[in-house]
Amino acid sequence: MSDASPLRDIGEHRVRLTEQEAQLNLRTVLELCAAGELRCSEKTSRPSGATVRTVEEHLAHRDFYRDDPIASFSWPLLIQAGGLATIEGGRLRLTPQGRAALRKPPAEVISRLWRRWLTHAVIDEFSRIEAIKGQRARNVLTSAKTRRQTVATALARCPPEEWISVDALFTTMRRGDMSPTIARSERALWKLYLLDAQYGSLGYDGFHAWEILEGRYTLAVLFEYAGTLGLLDLDYVHPSGAREDFQENWGGDDLDTLSRYDGLQAIRLTALGRYALGLTEAYQPPAGEAETQPLKVLPTLDVVATGILSAGDQLLLSAYAEHTADRVWTISATSLLAAINTGRDPQDFATFLTQRTDHELPGSLRTLISDVTHRARQLTDLGHARVLECADPALTALLTRDHALRSLCRPLGDRHLAVPLDQELKFRKALLKLGYVLPGQPTP
Repeated sequence: MSDASPLRDIGEHRVRLTEQEAQLNLRTVLELCAAGELRCSEKTSRPSGATVRTVEEHLAHRDFYRDDPIASFSWPLLIQAGGLATIEGGRLRLTPQGRAALRKPPAEVISRLWRRWLTHAVIDEFSRIEAIKGQRARNVLTSAKTRRQTVATALARCPPEEWISVDALFTTMRRGDMSPTIARSERALWKLYLLDAQYGSLGYDGFHAWEILEGRYTLAVLFEYAGTLGLLDLDYVHPSGAREDFQENWGGDDLDTLSRYDGLQAIRLTALGRYALGLTEAYQPPAGEAETQPLKVLPTLDVVATGILSAGDQLLLSAYAEHTADRVWTISATSLLAAINTGRDPQDFATFLTQRTDHELPGSLRTLISDVTHRARQLTDLGHARVLECADPALTALLTRDHALRSLCRPLGDRHLAVPLDQELKFRKALLKLGYVLPGQPTP
């Protein structure tokens, strides 16, 4: 197989070289999150349909299939599992770790995402195999955490730089005692079924083949998570009719496919995969992946795209500058202040521009960034506080000069005090010792 293109069709097969696109997609998803474009259910943590479509539209080479989301579904879950984003008011918001991730090498962030996902995933990925019913019954499924780590162990034993068919991997896993057992017990198998709980139960002899349960789970991990993160190159076809191992089951002949992952044919561990799995100490990108300098920054504070920009780069530019023409963004004090207002740092923008240009940044831009940064530092957020009114200035002076109380409050004029919420209990105790009391309950 020639590796000249990251995405190519070979007959009915599609071969996807995921390593570079995963690193581009990581930045894109983080930028979408920073822009408040991604929504997830606060109850289930799953992305909304609109969010899945938004992510899919911005992925470097779109999703694996146009008619069934895989990567665009898993990215919002991955950044939650990695602690890079949290749900606030139904929207994904970057955490401090998420903002820091925008400044770190993507391979390092992806490696950490994979390790965190193994133990902190927000859903059981087997639930994505919707054709197998009964999963929500009590005491049916084993620990997803244990299953993930089993598949990760199997991946770590894959030969480097070699394609391996998924069926060959299945054989290796079964022979090597690396089975991600799905059902807790023989009794639990009877609760899992296709189409009908009685006739389609997987508890019948021959109806719970390894490929149907453990195999489908393994495919989900390989395709939706390891493949999305760039740990594996993928060889796949359309899932409809790709596997026939379930059609002898009752109701199986009514299904075109058992899962959206059935089309996966073969995998190849990437350099990024070996790094994330701990097989190498450092990440060495494939040859020929030198960074490009697709931008030119003019003294007029216009940023002109002279090459191809990734979706993530375009989102970042639009966060700091106004998109004024097809390939032009204009930087101004207003645009930089707006970015700061959303939690962004202009110095990060300057670093980004330096990495994407082959010339020194104009002095006019450096002066503007310095001025705006100085203005942004004139105000400091001290957090939430409880405001108290004193009966007279004398009481205010007494409390603010008291040895125990003076570090727990700040005077606001001559008759008011501000008490930080995290100091309120200490303030109340010290106030009692002084012979005063604050009526009411402490702030929860």
